[in-house]
This record gives sequence, structure tokens and C-alpha cells, in this order.
Amino acid sequence: MMANTDSIFVGGGGEGYADAQQLLLKYANRHGLIAGATGTGKTVTLQILAESLSNAGVPVFMSDVKGDLSGLAAAGTESHKLHGAFMERAAKIGFSDYSYDAFPVTFWDMYGESGHPVRTTVSEMGPLLLSRLLELSEAQEGILNIAFRVADEEGLPLLDLKDLQSLLVWIGQNAKALALRYGFVSSQSVGAIQRRLLVLENQGAGDFFGEPALDLEDMFHIGADGRGQINVLAADKLMSAPKLYATFLLWLLSELFETLPEVGDPDKPIFVFFFDEAHLLFDGAPKALVDKVEQVARLIRSKGVGVYFITQKPADVPEDILGQLGNRVQHALRAFTRKDQKDLRAAADTYRENPRFDVEDAIKEVGVGEAVTSFLIKKGIPGVVERTLIRPPSSQLGPISAKERRAIIDGSPVAGKYETVMDRESAFEMLAKRAEAAAKAAEEAEAKEEQLEAREREYQTGRRYSGTRVTRSTSKTTRTRRGDTVTEAFTKSMMRSLGTKTGTALVRGIMGSLFKAR
Repeated sequence: MMANTDSIFVGGGGEGYADAQQLLLKYANRHGLIAGATGTGKTVTLQILAESLSNAGVPVFMSDVKGDLSGLAAAGTESHKLHGAFMERAAKIGFSDYSYDAFPVTFWDMYGESGHPVRTTVSEMGPLLLSRLLELSEAQEGILNIAFRVADEEGLPLLDLKDLQSLLVWIGQNAKALALRYGFVSSQSVGAIQRRLLVLENQGAGDFFGEPALDLEDMFHIGADGRGQINVLAADKLMSAPKLYATFLLWLLSELFETLPEVGDPDKPIFVFFFDEAHLLFDGAPKALVDKVEQVARLIRSKGVGVYFITQKPADVPEDILGQLGNRVQHALRAFTRKDQKDLRAAADTYRENPRFDVEDAIKEVGVGEAVTSFLIKKGIPGVVERTLIRPPSSQLGPISAKERRAIIDGSPVAGKYETVMDRESAFEMLAKRAEAAAKAAEEAEAKEEQLEAREREYQTGRRYSGTRVTRSTSKTTRTRRGDTVTEAFTKSMMRSLGTKTGTALVRGIMGSLFKAR
């Protein structure tokens, strides 16, 4: 079966499970769904698909929610307790050349503990995904868009969270002046965003934003033996922050979409992306975000990328997106409630019927390691649904040891590339420098003004025919606001509002730059 270079052997179906059920590589970029209740075999299905795609020279990305997928890096052994069962199943489904093997794996970890650190910049994340991550209201999202616009216009790189936090401080202190150009800016909304950023930072997201940012090319490695790299994201800890997890995967998918060129209809995918725990992406997602996912799913296949959603129920995926998932592996569903029964009927109705059995009954009855499958066939038509015994994995079932993982990380082609954090000059540092220069200029201007006022007082005092003594406060009030430029008025207002040294650094610096060029 493995010798076939244009398809992936998934398992055996039909009478006696002797009919090969195969995923054609030509249609592997038409996306797919792996669904089923907990403990029904979704992880093993994910594992054998990653193995087969790697053997076909296709790099893949997958998140390891439970830690089991690290076993892809080690070969299975005859000493494993399931060795006999694996051999028996392989013989039953006609998997004649089944053998144990290890696969090329690169481990990634947002926290840099169980894999190479993976990062992106605030600018690359963008306001839409960041708003989703922070769960912002429409008004708060508008302010975040203002921050990104100001950063773009003023050449202020937003690399990490402190860059964004610094810019938001300035926006909050100068809301009235900004409103003239960008619309009303609520200081309460700015404060709410800052609090959300603090929560995000406490969840460890500060490690995710920064440099060096992930180079997607490092996920596309093809080994000397022609096998594709399997990229495994350690997600066991990350799952404690589900919004961060879902937003990171969506960002990565968006980066693939925006970066890769059009390739038309390739003989096999360029890359396959497995989106585990997909329900986290859509739970409470605004329509704009769901529309974005639908657009990416529709268009990214022309770039040779296949996207496979892994979840418990097909109903977890919006219908418009579900309709684009041509290759399906449905493990057992449990129908304990009326809603469960409705979801079960809806799942069964999406398959091309097989006269040999009732699909709804089959979905309820299939055992562990068995599934109801349907793959695209000639001309992209959905194949007839089959009850399928999933083939056994060639790699180790279950996780590898921490020592084995560390050895693989240290020997990785990207070892050392992402481990050291870079902190080059960005918005935070640039605002600080501008603030220092503006503060110094303001002090010099104030000193000159005091000197002039002192000379004026001496002159007026020396005039015998004048009984009027011009004081400093009188001198200042004689200059009306109408005589000031907008920049001068804004500058003075800002200087008066400064309460701390930090506030001076943030406000004065950006002020001088923002209006100088205008």
C-alpha cells in the first residue's frame, strides 16, 4: 500500500474490511474533517495521516494537545503491548508492507520549554486577530486600529507588547487631540485594552510577541530522504489559554495564505495544516472572523495547502466552512441528548449513502480505531461512505521521554535560531528617545521665556512714567489661545498633563514626531 505514490492508505473498508480506503494526494488540498467523541481514535488517525503525508514528501503542521503526538519521532516496537493487535489489523485490512518507523519531527513551543520558541510581532498579528484574542468590543477595536494607523504613519514598529502598551498610553493621554483626526477616543476604552493586555501577558503571551519571528520556510523542510517535516506544536500548556491557542493557529494559517504563491492544482499538497480542537476557533467568534476563516479555507487550496479540522462533532464547524471539507473521517458520536441526536442526523446526512448500511447507525456503532470515511474520488466527487478500520501507526503510540525530546530539539536544523530573544529599537525605545528630546527642548524654551519675562519686568520697573508692574502670570494671560498654533496648544496641554517621568517620555516624544511632518 505504501508503495502507491499518488494516494494515502487510510484503512480497510467494505466486506471483511478488505477494500482499501485511500486519500488521493491530488485532492488532499481539498481540506478535511476528523471528528468523533473523546477516546474513539482521532489522535491515531491524525498520527497515521501525518506519517503518510511525510512519506509522500509533504510537510505538515499539527498541535499536540495531549502530548501523544511526540511519538511520531520514534519508531514503534515489537515490545509494545499492542504489537500483536497491530499486526493482526494490518493483515486484516491488507496492509502488507506495514513496518515500524520514526519520522522527521521538529518540535515548537510558544513558551520555549518543550520545543523551539515560536514568535510573531504585534504588527504581523494585526488588529483583527489581536482584537479577537483580547475579546474587544467594537469601540475598543476601533481604538486598536487607531494605534496601528499611528504606528504605520510614524514609522513606529510594534514588535512586542510593551511597544503597544506605550503607544496606548500616549493615545489615552491625548484622546482629545486625536479625536480631531480619527474620531472619539474613550480613555475608559483605552484602559480596558490595557487591562486585557495585562491579562494576556500574565498568560505568557509576552513570550509569543517579539523577535526573531517565525520564518515559515523553517516549517517546509524536505529531508534528504524525500520525506516532509512534521511540525509538532506543544499545546498541552497552551490549552489553558484557549483564545491564545486558537488565535495563534489562525494567525499561522493566515500567514500561509498571505505568503505562499498560487500553484493551481498540484499533484500533491505543498503543506497540510491540522487544526486540532477546532471548536475553540468558532466558539463565540464574531461573524467577521468566521467570514475570514471561510475565505481563507476557500482560497488557500489553490496555494497547495490542505486544512483539516479536528473536533468532536461536525456541528462545531460552521456550515459554510463544513461544506468545503471534502475528505472526512468520522469516528463514533454519542447521542445522549436531543441536541446530540440532531447533530448525529445532520452529520449522517452529509455523506454519500452506501446501500449496505445506515450511516446514522454506523456512526453510533463504530468501535475504537474504526470510523465512517468518505474521500474525494475522480473529478473531486465525494466517494461512497464506508465503515473503515484505520490502519495501525508505524511510529510510537504515546509520547516519547523528555530526554528523547530534548535530543531531537538540540539536533534540529533550526536549533539556536529562535532561542535568543532580540530586542531591537522599536516603538517603545523610539518614543522614549523622542520624549527625552522633546522634554529637553521644552525645558530650554521655558528657560528662555523666563529670561525674557525677567528682562521685561526689569524694563517695566525702570520706566518712571509707568505704574504698572508686569508679573509672570499677567504676561502669560495676555497671550490668547487664538495666537497659538494647533501644535503649540497641543504641546502645552500635553506638558501640563504630565504627572510622571514615564508619562513625559511617552507623550512628548511622539508629539514632536507626529506633528513635525504636518
